[in-house]
Amino acid sequence: MIDWQKYRESPPEKERVEKIFSLVDGRGSLAVDIGAHDAFMASILASRYDTVIALDITRPQTESNPEIVPIIGDACNLPFADDSFDMVLCAEVLEHIRPDLLPKACFEIARVSRGNVVIGVPFKEDIRVGRTTCQSCGGINPPWGHQNSFDENRLRRLFEDMVWEKAVFAGENGLATNAFSAKLLDLAGNPYGTYDQEWPCIYCRNKMQWPPERSFLQKVLTRTAAIVHTVQRRFTKTHPTWIHVRFGKPGRRS
Repeated sequence: MIDWQKYRESPPEKERVEKIFSLVDGRGSLAVDIGAHDAFMASILASRYDTVIALDITRPQTESNPEIVPIIGDACNLPFADDSFDMVLCAEVLEHIRPDLLPKACFEIARVSRGNVVIGVPFKEDIRVGRTTCQSCGGINPPWGHQNSFDENRLRRLFEDMVWEKAVFAGENGLATNAFSAKLLDLAGNPYGTYDQEWPCIYCRNKMQWPPERSFLQKVLTRTAAIVHTVQRRFTKTHPTWIHVRFGKPGRRS
């Protein structure tokens, strides 16, 4: 499970939050934080907007802040009318959405905005790195429950009916692998996956469990994957960890 307080105090997270709110440069009456988690970002929004809705699949903890209204909801079926919000913030959410439902979630986010939408997602993430193997169903899971990878072009397509206003980046990431190493680690049971994640298996929804002791063959496969990966790292370029984009509503009222 994530220690949210420790996570929020880390330098990479502080940089990410700073970059996100560099895009939230206005004020207004009503905003929504979709995927509010611990309502940390909702509390920052509350210093700029009269009322903030904090929405997540479980009820966000708002510590009785009267300016924040916590609700349970689904990004793919938002319980709001068209053009409801001056600001829609959605960070660390879209990477978790099932790929077949991702266009629906993006449509819903754009639908409920009458002003700006700020999106934050991992940038060019190789979701083959850190895969896990579910001990309940055997399904191979992406790291941290991240089912989607994004770059500028994909975000433009997903929000093609909105106006791309500005993008900022945060962090630096050189994590990448190759199809051969990834397959070997799958056969080895993915012993180095992100098993401490709070997200369940994307197939059976059971909690992820650390794998048992590897067999000799699995150790050989793991070692071979590591050697191939080490060679490949010499040719891997770094890129930002996060991309944050502010979109505008076409024809919005000023």
